[in-house]
Amino acid sequence: MNYLFNLLRIRQYYKNLLIFLPLIFVGSFFNKNLLLDIFLGFIALCLVSSSNYIINDIFDIKKDEEHPEKRLRALASKKISIPLAIFIFIITLISSLVISYLLSEKFFYAVLAMFVLTQFYTLFLKNQPFVDILMISVNFVIRAISGAFIINATLSPWLIACTFFLALFIATGKRESDLLLLKNNFQNHKPVLKYYTKEITQSLMIISTTLLITTYSLYSFLSQYPNLIFTIPFAIYVIFRYFLLVKEGSIIARHPEKILKDKSITIGLILWILTIFLIIY
Repeated sequence: MNYLFNLLRIRQYYKNLLIFLPLIFVGSFFNKNLLLDIFLGFIALCLVSSSNYIINDIFDIKKDEEHPEKRLRALASKKISIPLAIFIFIITLISSLVISYLLSEKFFYAVLAMFVLTQFYTLFLKNQPFVDILMISVNFVIRAISGAFIINATLSPWLIACTFFLALFIATGKRESDLLLLKNNFQNHKPVLKYYTKEITQSLMIISTTLLITTYSLYSFLSQYPNLIFTIPFAIYVIFRYFLLVKEGSIIARHPEKILKDKSITIGLILWILTIFLIIY
């Protein structure tokens, strides 16, 4: 079961929590019917994410076998066979598409787009410098706006911008952390890293950090909840703390799902989220 969970990449499901953002910021988080629909949408996103990860692991199995961390993955360690992985891929993909279609036609197209774009990323774009991190950011945006499709909420440009720059910030940090881990051996694992020199990743981190803070601050000032400006210090602290972890080569930068292992970020996130709920609700 551990290797099955590893194959499905359940630890990566945290990314799909973005689907709840529209529900939170329109002030309807405690609407039971809408919350249930969003939760079903979350399951659909998790299933399509798993199908994408399985395909990625099948294509990268040789590279993963030589990677210091990825060699422990279910396929690379040969704990799960490729035929079984393909069968699980079919089940997860079909289940995701069925659930999404029953929820909303627009949401169905969002899930389908997420799957197709991820395949383009896996097959062609992940070795293209800058395109790779932009594609990751676009998929984050799809996760966020898909929640608006389910509840028929008006799409906010701030939701799109903040999510995009958040993803860009995380993806850039991951590139820098990969460089620190793999050093001169990156060619065998991630050829795209030859374009991401230390100077470039440092510049990208500064740019993405600035854009993220600026966008969130502008949203806080201009939203229908003006008191959200009081959440800005918490947001900046969490962003700066994560920036520091990237520079220190922390495993959290390569595996953001481990973020709660850092007590400082955990406290900052809790205070940030609590403040948002207190202001909106």
